[in-house]
Amino acid sequence: MYTTLISVPQLQALRALSTPVLVIDCTCDLMQPAVGPQQFQAQHIAGAVYADLNDNLSAQDAHQAVNGGRHPLPQREVFVQWLERIGLTPDMQVVVYDRNGMNYCGRLWWMLKWCGHEAVAVLDGGWQAWLAAGGATASGEAPARLPSRFALKAPLVNLVDTATVAAHLGQPQQTLIDARGAPRYRGEVEPIDPVAGHIPGALNRPFNSNLTEQGFFKSPEVLRAEFVELLAGRTPHSVVHHCGSGVSAVPNVLAMEVAGLGRSGLYAGSWSEWCTTPGLPVAKG
Repeated sequence: MYTTLISVPQLQALRALSTPVLVIDCTCDLMQPAVGPQQFQAQHIAGAVYADLNDNLSAQDAHQAVNGGRHPLPQREVFVQWLERIGLTPDMQVVVYDRNGMNYCGRLWWMLKWCGHEAVAVLDGGWQAWLAAGGATASGEAPARLPSRFALKAPLVNLVDTATVAAHLGQPQQTLIDARGAPRYRGEVEPIDPVAGHIPGALNRPFNSNLTEQGFFKSPEVLRAEFVELLAGRTPHSVVHHCGSGVSAVPNVLAMEVAGLGRSGLYAGSWSEWCTTPGLPVAKG
């Protein structure tokens, strides 16, 4: 079972052994939503299905949303209906990937853990690594899959809401880490949300800090050293990750787990929910 990262050779080996594997492409363009599906249609890992951030990994209706923000999580029971449509069964190893520095596929990695499915891993290096290794590709629609039955289990991850974050601001049992780029964190620019700045007391670690120049996750030893330095004596168990809308925070969740620092919390509503909730404080700088 692969539960954090899986390399291209490891995925190829699983397929050669006819292990039940479901590969899911999560490629996305936030500003141009049609681009992700178009890129999948043009070329993808052979046998992969497509997960759309807006259509499949976010709530379509406010009444079915678990949280606020720009990409609210759907209720688990709603999300499972999509998992059953794509044929996921409890015995399957899931491998998720994208073309975006393993940013958007992390969302699905986390959501599957949230539904109790531990056997899900991010393809290290993503689409680019698969192509570089000469992996088999296909184009057009995903192959038809038989619907399945998938039973929800207890969540394997910690989902944190706005009220909880607000109640523990400045307290040692909560350490916030913001995954947005430094200019957005500091409040110098804000291209998406209506308010610039960050949650008071939050540390900043842009999600792409976890990758090497070659586009792979840094080694566990390097990641551990970097997070220990960032935390500066704070316990890893206190960490709650967030970003703009709860998506790009997940690479930091994954990186801390790869580093052996445990599975930390996710504030899925993130800045987009925080900054639109009346009465909550905002910091800059």
